[in-house]
Amino acid sequence: MTINRIITLFAGTIILFSGGCEISSGTTNLIKNKKELDQILDQYTSNGSYPFLYAHIENIDGEILYQHSSVNKGLFPELKVTKDTWLRIWSMSKIVTITIIMDLVEENIIDLNHPVTDYIPEFSGLQVAQSSKGISLSKYTNADFVSTAEMLDKGNACPIILADTDSIMRVRHLVNHTAGFYYADTEIYCLDSLSYKADITTAADSEDLIQILSNMPLIQHPGERYHYGLNTTVLGLVAERATGKTLDQLVSERISVPFNIPNFQYKLPENKKLIPAVTGRDGYLRLAKPGELDIMGRNVPKYEPSQPLFLGGEGMLATTDSYADYLRILLNNGELNDQRFLDEKTLRNMFSNIEREDEHGISTGFGIFITGDILKQHGKGDSGLLQGGGYEGTNFWIDPKRKIIGLLMTQANQSPDKAGLGSGVYDNFRGTLYRSIFHESN
Repeated sequence: MTINRIITLFAGTIILFSGGCEISSGTTNLIKNKKELDQILDQYTSNGSYPFLYAHIENIDGEILYQHSSVNKGLFPELKVTKDTWLRIWSMSKIVTITIIMDLVEENIIDLNHPVTDYIPEFSGLQVAQSSKGISLSKYTNADFVSTAEMLDKGNACPIILADTDSIMRVRHLVNHTAGFYYADTEIYCLDSLSYKADITTAADSEDLIQILSNMPLIQHPGERYHYGLNTTVLGLVAERATGKTLDQLVSERISVPFNIPNFQYKLPENKKLIPAVTGRDGYLRLAKPGELDIMGRNVPKYEPSQPLFLGGEGMLATTDSYADYLRILLNNGELNDQRFLDEKTLRNMFSNIEREDEHGISTGFGIFITGDILKQHGKGDSGLLQGGGYEGTNFWIDPKRKIIGLLMTQANQSPDKAGLGSGVYDNFRGTLYRSIFHESN
């Protein structure tokens, strides 16, 4: 790939690190179609697609440009959702863990190229699950929610044959989801059943989780291919072993306390309650039964104030307001409230890295996806947006061109939204927002 091509791809993203942030003064009146945006959110809750939707957009200075809450009163007649409502953010935890790791890299506490066994020697005996033909089971699956499977017949994946790994698992493999750890949604019964049996969210603590994972097979050889899964959770274990501190402590000491972001943690305060889990797996919304949110096995992460297990890929809680503050650290070159979290060079390297690329955009390999031109062409947003999301429909994006961040939050697994969770309403809302922005700028 030529340097000109790279510059073109990241023209929007590089603005993020251009130095100087006095660009936000023109964003106060950026959003002209607030009533139209309100109606979109109201439509998706009133038609039974979501239990609630809360949208929040603010500029680099923390000024709220737009916010709207819409609640499905048939499902939750008394519910009120605001910027201060506590939410399960699931995979929006991943970028937090990755940035913690990069902070430790800057301090020479962790090296991305070091073997994972330098930090977790218990993983020295990990083996790979293969079919009887010697094919890694990852190739019988979709690597993530959008990629194409190898189109191998899942019926040939079982029974499992265990093989020694043919490569060294490095910390970098955990960051970019090529290490071989997986979720319990492979649809390969002999593999998923192992996750259900292990039930990792019930581990007593990190040391217990390490013992559980050390006795489970990988879905592929380290570095073999991209496979979305528990890799960032293991990355959090590396951070804990390297520092002698829990992930909860690391987030608190390096982000929450110095940047004054209080509602950004792994434990739910004693006087707070979470919104019940909802599923649309039957074609309509209803309260989820125990075990139905089964991406990690039979249970979900714990959030009790006394809990000792912190899952770096899935386990965080946050209010929308607090997560917005975290995003503003990234948008503002690693700085917020006169504090610095990451060096500007580190962020530039993270978000200009090309791990995978297709017509939809670029995966940086650092927990962020950068949207491509096709998003603008199809009226769903803009190119150069940095975005991510979580299991129950939490979504965020960073717009480095306009120096704003946006969040569209809900708590719904398998929404009846026909275009897909995080796709139908997300594309409609963000597309409408950006079409108005483009119109105003012409």
